[in-house]
Amino acid sequence: MRVGAGLLLLAGLAACGGSKGGTVHVVKRGENLYRIGKAYGVSYEELAEANDLDDPSRIEVGQRLVVPGAKKAVPVDIVAPRDVKRGRRPAAEPELPPDKRPFIWPVAGGQVTSLFGPRGRSFHDGIDIDAEEGTPVYAAADGVVAFADELRGYGRVVILRHGDDYATVYAHNQKNLVAEGERVKRGQRIALVGDSGRTTAPNLHFEVRRENVARDPLAYLPPEPRLANR
Repeated sequence: MRVGAGLLLLAGLAACGGSKGGTVHVVKRGENLYRIGKAYGVSYEELAEANDLDDPSRIEVGQRLVVPGAKKAVPVDIVAPRDVKRGRRPAAEPELPPDKRPFIWPVAGGQVTSLFGPRGRSFHDGIDIDAEEGTPVYAAADGVVAFADELRGYGRVVILRHGDDYATVYAHNQKNLVAEGERVKRGQRIALVGDSGRTTAPNLHFEVRRENVARDPLAYLPPEPRLANR
């Protein structure tokens, strides 16, 4: 990395406590620039430019990176799927019979308006479910709240950890109703549908991950009727 804008910005962040204009992220094992950017809602190109990286593919464990626009450091291993990279293909999905699928629908009713998979030059790691603002969001299975906060792009988001290395993500919430470390039950209200983050209308962005790899949620949810609670 050249001694340039990245280090100057780092010095400025240290002087102001990092509350304005960005924060500092310390690279951990298994992270790459694209995955870090995914977690913070910025492009890897923006990260490379902010840190004067000649080769964006080469970052080291322990390296300090300036993240423009971020209010605080976030746990990349929880927020961003492990295998995120440009141009990847969806992971192969299991053929689970309807009665063996581990999750319930996280909202009652609503239509799926955006599917899992490539979206233009990016990749959509979940599905979007149209619902009115304030509609209850339900835990898709028993679990523990791994993350409940606000993220650039995601808005207000809740991430639950479940058994068998599963995790689920609930984003664009109007309000989060649970806190990190809290245990939740299948069907428990954990948030309200909103339009926080990068979205054009109220909806729930829902992800399913296994071993922190993004999967197609439709392969893990029951078929119609799509009701979380009856």
